[in-house]
This record gives sequence, C-alpha cells and structure tokens, in this order.
Amino acid sequence: MFQGEYQHGLDTKGRLILPVRIREELGTQFVITKGLDGCLFIFTPEAWQAFSDKLNALPTSSAKARKLKRYFIGSSQDCETDKQGRFLIPPVLRTFAEIDKEVTVLGVSDKIEIWSTERYEAYQNEDSMSIEDIAGDLEF
Repeated sequence: MFQGEYQHGLDTKGRLILPVRIREELGTQFVITKGLDGCLFIFTPEAWQAFSDKLNALPTSSAKARKLKRYFIGSSQDCETDKQGRFLIPPVLRTFAEIDKEVTVLGVSDKIEIWSTERYEAYQNEDSMSIEDIAGDLEF
C-alpha cells in the first residue's frame, strides 16, 4: 500500500526521482497515465492489470465507457527507472498535468499520484469541498 506525501523536482530532461519508500514498493517497472483532478496516476503492473480489466469489462457500446478507455488506456505508458531511480515523465503527460519543475508525489493506497506542486496546492485550498463535508456526505 502506497502512502505519504513527498516534494521533488524534475531535472532538465523531465525525469523524476521517486522517493525511496515509494520506489521500494513500486519496483522498477510500472505504468503511468492521466489521472483525475489534473494529476497523473502510477500503477504497479498488477494494479494496472486490475484497473484496465475493469475498464475493459465496460460495454464497448457505451460512449462513456469508450471515453474512459481512451482517457486512461490511451494515455498510458510503460515506464522503467534507471539505476539512480529516475524515470522520464512523457512530455504529453507533463503537459496534461501542468508539471514544469516542482512535483508533489502522493502515495494513495493502490496507486501513486504525481501532481504539479502548484496545482496540488490550489486543489487543496479549494473552498468547495472541505474534508469534514466529504466525510459527512460519505458517512465516513
């Protein structure tokens, strides 16, 4: 299970060094794709298989299902870290997530989220949903 929040920066080539604790659990091969709320998702190969199986089980006749498949599977890429623990965030995904230099890495249970630090701070400061309201709505 992934957990924790870490601040990192991209190098000039668009590579990110994952935090050691995350890297130890993730391994050297993984899948990166567009996420929700403007972040990127990283999955282990096993978690990606389970996630993509759910998407593939959706009916092809559904326009919403096709859109979800294109969004997640169409933008996914296999990644591998180098010996220093770095990997290249593909330019198209960096553009999508507005990642330029500073990055926030979040361990979120079965996946990792990669955020532009600026975008994550803005998301955290949104007044529209407080944690208390969300917990109450979900009866948590």
